[in-house]
Amino acid sequence: MMSRILVVDDEEDLCEILRFNLESEGFEVETAQSAEEVLASYHLPLANFQLILLDVMMDRMSGYELAGTLRAQGDQTPIIFLTARDSHEDQLQGFEVGADDYITKPFSFDTVLARVKAVLRRTRSAQDAQEAPEVPDNLTKREHLILELFQQQPGRFFTREEILAAVWPGDTLVGERSVDVHIARLRKKLGSEGQRIVNKTGFGYGLV
Repeated sequence: MMSRILVVDDEEDLCEILRFNLESEGFEVETAQSAEEVLASYHLPLANFQLILLDVMMDRMSGYELAGTLRAQGDQTPIIFLTARDSHEDQLQGFEVGADDYITKPFSFDTVLARVKAVLRRTRSAQDAQEAPEVPDNLTKREHLILELFQQQPGRFFTREEILAAVWPGDTLVGERSVDVHIARLRKKLGSEGQRIVNKTGFGYGLV
């Protein structure tokens, strides 16, 4: 499954360079030019991103402040800071507000790519180590497929359209209501574990 990365930097050229190179490596990338844009444009927590590349020194709200805001709201999306501030104190501050890594400018893209892959590997390993819901014997084929889809990316919310495409590929007669019905049945069969399948109003479903 393709990893989605959010690049936040007030240097538009740098955002586009990172977008181009990361997309060339197979990642899906979105960009924002300020912390305020992130808070205004995306639902929190940022469950649909697997990683944030975040500049520290931006106008008004800094990267440190944005990271602190995200963590305070329960967002655990991995963060790699990109910054020209390279003192030991700066790096400590970055890790204290929840950074997973810290890259100082100027940097090569090879360095960024290596750090991105390393953080994503650690995140996936941690997710794989989490206990998965026990699968009942009475699940239908479609219910199994929905649960497997969610388990592939815990914490990510899938739209009904994405679920339809994954579970009913090419079937134009099945509508979004079928997704709701199957997920309701799946939750019931999972018992107390069914509470981990969460509906994000106006968007879709995910496993938390």
